[in-house]
Amino acid sequence: MPAKIIPVDQAVGMVLPHDITEIRTADADSGAFKGPAFKKGHIIKPEDVEHLRRLGKDRIYILTLDENEIHENEAAQLMADAMAGEGVLCSGRPTEGKISLVAAHDGLLKVNTEALYRFNLLGEVMCATLHDNTPVSKGEQVAATRLIPLISERQIVDQAVAIARDAGSLLQVKQLREARAGLVITGSEVFYGRIKDSFAPVLREKLTKLGSRVIKVAFAPDDAELIAAEITACLQEGADLIITSGGMSVDPDDVTRTGIIKAGATDVCYGTPVLPGAMFLTGRIGQVPVLGLPACGMFHKITVFDLILPRVLCGETITREDLARMGHGGLCRNCKKCQYPVCCFGK
Repeated sequence: MPAKIIPVDQAVGMVLPHDITEIRTADADSGAFKGPAFKKGHIIKPEDVEHLRRLGKDRIYILTLDENEIHENEAAQLMADAMAGEGVLCSGRPTEGKISLVAAHDGLLKVNTEALYRFNLLGEVMCATLHDNTPVSKGEQVAATRLIPLISERQIVDQAVAIARDAGSLLQVKQLREARAGLVITGSEVFYGRIKDSFAPVLREKLTKLGSRVIKVAFAPDDAELIAAEITACLQEGADLIITSGGMSVDPDDVTRTGIIKAGATDVCYGTPVLPGAMFLTGRIGQVPVLGLPACGMFHKITVFDLILPRVLCGETITREDLARMGHGGLCRNCKKCQYPVCCFGK
């Protein structure tokens, strides 16, 4: 704990042991502000006394740390370094005892939530993150950490660092691979030209946005054998991701799922606890992921497909357990103006 407390008007010439925060609301003369009015290491000057008093600082702490104690800035740096994994960088030196972590590149944020829980359970340390599996952009803040008191026992910080390191880092931002996608648009109504296809343009746009490309668009009627044949044709042309659209419901004419299995798909998981997207399918043919979209993908801007696709592009194999966990947060609120991923869907 602080060894000595000095009245502020007697502290001129002394060195501040920590940042002192100032918060100002917006007024006619200036905008709102929150940040350090005086930084750690600042030598207090006579003209600072009234400013410090306006900030509620009638006394200044003079710190004397023993070998078993640690200052908030040192603690924040140690913890941030330990939790930053692949694709995550510290944004700079600690400010007001806090340090931010940012994405080193575009990608998908992965958070070890169990290790994060154990880290925060220690009490005197904290780390706040974005949700696991959130798409992030280069330079975007993904987490922040700090020591809660000004100083603490060094052993607590050592425990926090050990939790992060033993977990192999708390945070990663995984880059998405560039997939060569084959799209198989199913449905006799589209195949025979009765209605215009709306799936392919939407899927192409979503894949392009994630850095992938479409190498083939194929069409098949409601015939399982023909659907399987078109999937095989996509694979033969070098597709390393297969996406089918339509034909996933309980209607007897909807045979896309059967066609996917006839094409050789294994580890098939059909159905998710996510809306929109309850009749979504995942599987693989050899090492090639297969994603089957129900018709909701044509009517809703964001569906379970948008939650799963980045994970697949990171190399993840989606299991039934993965899908089951998505029920919590898996209900889209269908906002008039979609804000995804800045919303609760899929979180």
